[in-house]
Amino acid sequence: MLILSEVHKVLVVAPLRVAQSVWKQEAAKWDHTDHLRIVRVLGSAAERRTALAKDADVYVINRENVAWLVGEYGRQWPFDMVVLDELSSFKNRASARWKAIRRVRSKIKRIVGLTGTPAPNGLIDLWAQVYLLDQGEALEHTLGGYRERYFRPGRRNGQVVYEWIPKRGAEDAIYKRLEGLCVSMKSVDYLRMPDRVDNVVKVPLSPKARKVYEEMQRDMLIELQGETITAANAAAVTNKLLQLSQGAAYDEAGNWHVIHDAKLDALEDIVEAANGRSVLVYYAFKSDLQRILCAFPEAVELKTEQDVEAWNDWKIPMLVAHPDSAGHGLNLQNGGCIMVWFGLTWSLEKYQQANARLYRQGQKDTVIIHHLVAEGTVDERVMRVLEGKASLQNELMEAVKAEC
Repeated sequence: MLILSEVHKVLVVAPLRVAQSVWKQEAAKWDHTDHLRIVRVLGSAAERRTALAKDADVYVINRENVAWLVGEYGRQWPFDMVVLDELSSFKNRASARWKAIRRVRSKIKRIVGLTGTPAPNGLIDLWAQVYLLDQGEALEHTLGGYRERYFRPGRRNGQVVYEWIPKRGAEDAIYKRLEGLCVSMKSVDYLRMPDRVDNVVKVPLSPKARKVYEEMQRDMLIELQGETITAANAAAVTNKLLQLSQGAAYDEAGNWHVIHDAKLDALEDIVEAANGRSVLVYYAFKSDLQRILCAFPEAVELKTEQDVEAWNDWKIPMLVAHPDSAGHGLNLQNGGCIMVWFGLTWSLEKYQQANARLYRQGQKDTVIIHHLVAEGTVDERVMRVLEGKASLQNELMEAVKAEC
C-alpha cells in the first residue's frame, strides 16, 4: 500500500528510543495512519537486513545507523522520501549521520525535517540542517558562504573562532530566506495544552560545602578524602563546579566523592509535597543517579520501553532519566505532571525536549517543573544561559510561524 501516489518508500530517521516505540505507537492511534505498515530497522546488522527485506510503507531506523544504511545500499538507494525526526541532531556537518544523508540527498524526492529546537545554540546551527532540506538554495551552498554573508567573528583564539555573531539585519534576512521552506507550528497555538508552572528552588550550601566550592573556583584543585581533584582549564573548572553544585565530585581515577546532600534534601521536600503523585527527575552526572537511587529506594532509572509503559501506568513513583536518553520523542505525559531538574544541562535543545516529555498534548494536569539551583554557584549561570538562548529560539520560531 502506498502512502502517497508520489511516494513509494519512506525512511524515518529518529533517536533510538523514538525509533523503538513512538512512531509505530503514534501511527496506530490515528484513523488515517493506522493502516500503515511500519518496520523498525533496529538491532544487529543481521536483524536490520531482515527488517529491510520486509515489504512495508515506512522503515524507521535510529540515527546512529544512518551511515551504515547508506553504505549498505550504495548507489541503489531505495527511499524516495526521508523524514529526519529531530533535525537539529543533524546540525553538525562533520558528523557521520550528516555526511551520510548528504551523500544520498540527490536521490531523495521528498525530505522533511522535524524539530522543536532548530537553533539551540544560535543561528549558526541552521546551515547544516537547512542544507539537507534544499541543498544550499536558501542559506548558501557552503557553511563558509553562510558565515561570510550573515555573521562576523566574535570570541576567537588566533584563527580559531569560538563564536559567530549575526551582522546587523542578518536575523531578519535569514528568516526571510526560510519563509517558503520552513513552517513553525507551536503546540500552544494549535493544541489544547495544559498549564505550566516553572519553579526555581534555591538550594543553599552549607558553610563546609561552600568552602570546598570556593577552593575549586579559586585554586582549580581540592583535597577530598586523601584524593586530589584538579581541573586543567576553565572548561574543566566549570564542569567540576557543576559536579560540586549537585553534591559530588570526580577524582582523576573516575571515583566520585560526596560533598553535600543539599539537593537530595530539596528533592525529598518536593516528593513529600507531591503527596503520592509520580515525579520525573532529570540528572546530570552518574554520581547524581546513584545518589538519587540510593536515597529513594522506590526510584527507577529509565532504561527500557517497559519502564516507559510502567511509568504511564502509574507503577513508578519516581522515574530518573538523563536528558540525553529521554529528551526526544518519548510520551511520558500519562504518568505524571511533576518534573525536577536535579542537574541542569547547558543545551537548550535537550532542556526544551526533556520538558516536553510531560508538557505535551494529552497531559491532563498542570505541569510543574522544578529547577534545583544551588545558590551562588554555576547553576545560576546555567539558568541565565538557557534563558538567553531561549529568547533567540523564540524569535526564530515566530519568524517562520505558520498562518492559520
